[in-house]
This record gives sequence, C-alpha cells and structure tokens, in this order.
Amino acid sequence: MDTIAAIATPKGVGAISIVRLSGDKALEIAKKVTKKELKPRYATLSKLYDYENSLIDIGLVIYFKAPHSFTGEDVVEFQCHGGYAVSKLVLETLLKYGARIAEPGEFTKRAFLNGKIDASQAEAIAKLIQTKSKEGAKLLSRQLEGELQKFVDEIRDKLIEIMAYAEVFIDYAEEDLPQSMDSDIRSRLDNIKKLLQKTLEASKRREGMLSGYKVAIIGKPNVGKSSILNALLNTNRAIVSDIAGTTRDTIEEDVQIGEHLIRFVDTAGIREAKDEIEKIGVERSKEAIKKSDIILAVFDATSFTQEDEEILNLIKDVKKDVIVVINKIDKGISIDLDKFKEFRVVKISTKEDISPLAKEIEKILDNYNSEDDYVLISTRQVNAVEKALKEINEAEEFLNTGELELFSYNIQNAIKEISSITKPFEYDEMLDKMFGNFCVGK
Repeated sequence: MDTIAAIATPKGVGAISIVRLSGDKALEIAKKVTKKELKPRYATLSKLYDYENSLIDIGLVIYFKAPHSFTGEDVVEFQCHGGYAVSKLVLETLLKYGARIAEPGEFTKRAFLNGKIDASQAEAIAKLIQTKSKEGAKLLSRQLEGELQKFVDEIRDKLIEIMAYAEVFIDYAEEDLPQSMDSDIRSRLDNIKKLLQKTLEASKRREGMLSGYKVAIIGKPNVGKSSILNALLNTNRAIVSDIAGTTRDTIEEDVQIGEHLIRFVDTAGIREAKDEIEKIGVERSKEAIKKSDIILAVFDATSFTQEDEEILNLIKDVKKDVIVVINKIDKGISIDLDKFKEFRVVKISTKEDISPLAKEIEKILDNYNSEDDYVLISTRQVNAVEKALKEINEAEEFLNTGELELFSYNIQNAIKEISSITKPFEYDEMLDKMFGNFCVGK
C-alpha cells in the first residue's frame, strides 16, 4: 500500500504545524529527512532536511511502529514550526522521497481497514473535529471509546441468538426442543424493538448536541422577540423598532448557554400578512417552529389580543418543549396568566434581566443530556436502525404464520443492518451461536 503524507494541522500561522506520514516506507523516508535513527514512541529533536540536503527546520519527530499507531501502519509525525511555508517544504520533501498526498480522510480510512477503529468510531472522529459544543465533544469522546460499539454488539448478539434458535428449529425439528421457544423468541424480539426505538428517539431528541439545538422565538409583531434575541446574544444583532413587522425574515445566531450550543431563530411576527414579503416571512416562521427543539412563545405582559390567542392555539398542538415568555413585566402584568397554566412560564423584562429565561432553557437541555441513552450520530446510523426495526417487524409477521425460513431471512437482514453501524456481519457468527448453545445431533 502507498505511503501517504499530509499536513495535519489547519492552514495559518501557529506555534506548531504537524506533518503526518503513514505506510510501509514511512520510517525509511523519515530517516532520509532527519539523517537519524528513530526510536519508536520517543520524541526526537532533529534537524529536518529537504531533498537537496538543505536545512528546512528543527523540530520534534515521533515514530509509531506498526501496528501500534493510529492507522495500524508505520507512522511518523513531524512537529515543525507553525506557518504554511515550513510545513509545505516538509511535505514536498516527503513526496519527493516517494510518498503521495493523502486523500481526504485516508488516515482514518486506513485505521478502519486495519481494524484499529470501527465505522462508528470513524464517524465520531469526523464529527469531533466539527463539533462546537462541549456536550457534543463529550458524547463523541465516549463514542471513540466504543460506547456505540457496545450497543451494537449487544443487539447483534441477541439477534444472532434468536436466528440460531430459528435455524435449529428448521433443521433439527426432530430434536427435543423447549416448548417455550416461541414465546421466548417473541419476548426477546420485543425487548430488542423497545431498545432500538428508545435509541432512535434519544438520538433525534439530542441531535442538536452536535450541530446546536434550535430555539425558535415566536410571537405577534412588536412583542419583543428581537429584543430577547439581542439580550441573549448580548449584542444588537436584530433591528428593534416600535413599528410592527420590522423583522420580515428569520434571523439565526449561535450562542453558548451552559454546555449547550444553541441556535436562536428570531422569526417574523405571526399575524395576517399585509403584503407578499411579509406573508413569506410568516410562513418561514411557522417552518422554523417545525424544525426547532424548543419554542419561546413571547407574549406582552400588558395586553392579550386575538393574534396572541392564535399563537396560543398554535403552540398547544406542538409536541415539543415550549417556554411561554411573558415580556415587558417592567410595565406591570395585566393579562390572565391562567391561560398558560399548561406551559412553562418565564416572566422577564429585556430592559432588566434576561437570566431567568437562559436558566430555563439550560434546564430543559440538561434533561436531554442523559448518559444512560445510546446516541446515533449520523443519518447513516439512524437509517440502519430504522431498517433493522423494519426487518424485525416483518420477521414477526412470518413468526405468526410459522414461516420460519422467511423469519430467519428477515432476522439475518436486521443483523446486517445493525452491524453496518460498526462492522459487517459474518454468517459464521450465527453458526458459532447455534452449535455452541445447543446439543444438536448428539
């Protein structure tokens, strides 16, 4: 396999830049650049020379001998002084000595192919690089340690065992098998379905951990939505005016509250639109409600109108967390708060103190962050679980009709789907279960 090289740190000026080399010729090439012997897993201070033996830099060189490296191959890392010119010269030298430029993600791909990580860990690495939230980083770190792999292995083992039961029943029906097998299989399948469904729901609920939870600020025009956004951001991001309809499109901004990355969406005031542009803005506001994790429904503490009534009816049908924000309490509260008794209610004045609202948002999101639940971190993983559930449901139908060959076929498909999250399913695994758990053939 080719020896590959790449600059592993972002472009720009910095204290250190790392150039990574991986493959069969990595040590041989590194010796030509350093003119030194390199001891595995030791940081060696060395001069770095180019192809014409001219000095490039003085830096640290670390050699990781296969298979004890990230990729499972010989790996050498050159820690040179930061800056585009130095690291580029080092990389160009490695290429002249026989390495080639690594393709995007190729180091991680080799780690996967060489059995150093599974597919779920590879995806966690990619997400960890991109995530902006502390809680997202913690979740992905647990995935790197194999948390999702443990979940997948647990489901795989249970499904393989069920398929082994079915195969024994098909091929060795004359043997004395337990009478309770049918009810036992049904009970096991039911437990698996509940666990998969719980994982799907937890994953969708906590999707915002990685990209940022979405919080939509809705309400009638001139109720103070933009003032709330500005107060939460601690900057004048949105235009504030006494003229109703000032915000005619959604405005989105990110902010960190506690350990949570949150994308606030300030929407256009929801009312009967007076022109085509405002109508589009109102439609986008309603779309933002559908896509948000939390809704801040803002009402004026001094008046409750027909527009407010329509918004109240709108949030009653929303199946997600809603915070009713009673704004402008510095002017006194004259509306009937009993209208909102089924919701969380926070009373604020953006002119005084916004912190009660921030604390309530943080409280809700803290409840999302349960380490007891496994979390799927990509669309690919979610699709795999959804397909596995579909196969299990179809398998149950064949179990009801006694068509065990088709039942076994669907269970095998379910195993393949769930296994695709980490590693492919081998049919021999089922045979090991089958002949290991039953005294077949005697």
